[in-house]
Amino acid sequence: MADIDGAVREGRRERKRRQTRERIETTALKLFLERGFDNTTIEDITEAADVSKRSFFDYFPSKEDVVAAWQDGFADELIGAVAAQPADAPLVEVIETAINAALRAAVSDPQHLAIAVLIRDTPALRSRDQLKYAKLERKLTDALHARCSGGDEERFRLSLLAAAVVGMLRIGGERWSGAQKDLPLEEFASGMFHELWAALADLGALARAHLPAR
Repeated sequence: MADIDGAVREGRRERKRRQTRERIETTALKLFLERGFDNTTIEDITEAADVSKRSFFDYFPSKEDVVAAWQDGFADELIGAVAAQPADAPLVEVIETAINAALRAAVSDPQHLAIAVLIRDTPALRSRDQLKYAKLERKLTDALHARCSGGDEERFRLSLLAAAVVGMLRIGGERWSGAQKDLPLEEFASGMFHELWAALADLGALARAHLPAR
């Protein structure tokens, strides 16, 4: 019974920590959108969230890390969508389906679009924005490798594929924020995938011609 009570208390403790973290993040993002990132202080956030500065720093080393933590939501959506695909689905189909699902979830949230604009217009956030792609690349590699049974060589190949896919997302995001927002998202994503697979196929043909015969 003592072990069960301890497990319950631990569960409550973890739930309270999660709720506090979510309250800080939600409050901070709301203030960033209302006042601007640079005009919002950590004191503003802690007062509005009814937590101490010490509590804030228990969860987030800086204001920038609040936004970075929010950005991890896209990676979580993507990895979940990869894992949800049928085990026998072709890899290209897995990637396209998962990314389309994650993108639909992202753009369906008005806050997501507003925060994307905030990041674009805030130098301190824009300079750190590229870090999300490195994290996404690692997580996508892990998710793809988890579907396979290969060793280090296969993981290396999957890491190259993940790098190419994430690079497409970065370039696609830049295009989307430019002049192509009038296109439906799925049509836009389909065009980006077409360009990616065509480029990889062309480069693969060039590479095979360059490889020495075995």
